[in-house]
Amino acid sequence: MAAAKSGMHCAPGVFNLQNRRRSRAVGERHYDLGNDLYAAMLGERLVYSCGYWRQADDLDQAQLAKLDLVCRKLQLKPGMKVLDIGCGWGEALKYAAERYGVSGVGVTISAEQAAYASELCVGLPVEIRLQDYRDIDERFDAAFSIGMFEHVGVKNYRGYFETVRRLLPEDGLFLLHTIGGNVSVQRTDPWIARYIFPNSMLPSARQIAEASEGLFVIEDWHGFGTDYDRTLQAWRDNVEAAWERLDERYDERFRRMWRFYLAASMATFRSRRSQLWQLVLSPHGVPGGYVAPR
Repeated sequence: MAAAKSGMHCAPGVFNLQNRRRSRAVGERHYDLGNDLYAAMLGERLVYSCGYWRQADDLDQAQLAKLDLVCRKLQLKPGMKVLDIGCGWGEALKYAAERYGVSGVGVTISAEQAAYASELCVGLPVEIRLQDYRDIDERFDAAFSIGMFEHVGVKNYRGYFETVRRLLPEDGLFLLHTIGGNVSVQRTDPWIARYIFPNSMLPSARQIAEASEGLFVIEDWHGFGTDYDRTLQAWRDNVEAAWERLDERYDERFRRMWRFYLAASMATFRSRRSQLWQLVLSPHGVPGGYVAPR
């Protein structure tokens, strides 16, 4: 999920814009725009979230480093069964299965993503489902969610963490990768909600901590929001270079909208108004303590 995500016109005390009936709206209106657009923009891997640039020289290296960082933080080992909540185009599960020997299930509310991810993971012990995360009912050794929490909504934060807790064993780890805001809000920028990410919303640190309280121990809270500025710059360069080759349905009006979306997103991270967080959570605390990879 990319940068300027937020999401509500109406106060959530009145409406739950991320209920089951509304949850597929962002998949249909944003993630189903066309795999050709995202393939042109996102680089070698279709990973629509912040790269990890600590030792990377380009976007593809940064995304590879981010995927590996997730696997290392979760301490993945061969034979483990892993859940990816909001699996996108399947790149993270594919990487985890190939490099760390795990099996897994990925869920998404985007039909385009589900079809692509299923094909991408052919031959691997990975199942891709077009499914709401609230409908998952099985156990996993570990779980992660990369760039999906921004679509959950404040009325559902507690239920989200309760769902994850129910799916994990007593010693399981959960990694949450999300954009965050500096203050707690219950509505989003109207332009973003209308044109880019319907029914989305950025969580604050307080909202995450309160929603997970009593369910998880926060083992690690890693912020690298300035890396999103670099990621967005790379996406902008890629899509600008590819415009003339894209389908005619991406007309001039769409091009102006997309340019503004990427530029506005860069500005929020460059000004430090938006953050990028990776949290590692455990049900009861890792015995002896958790050592966080970087």
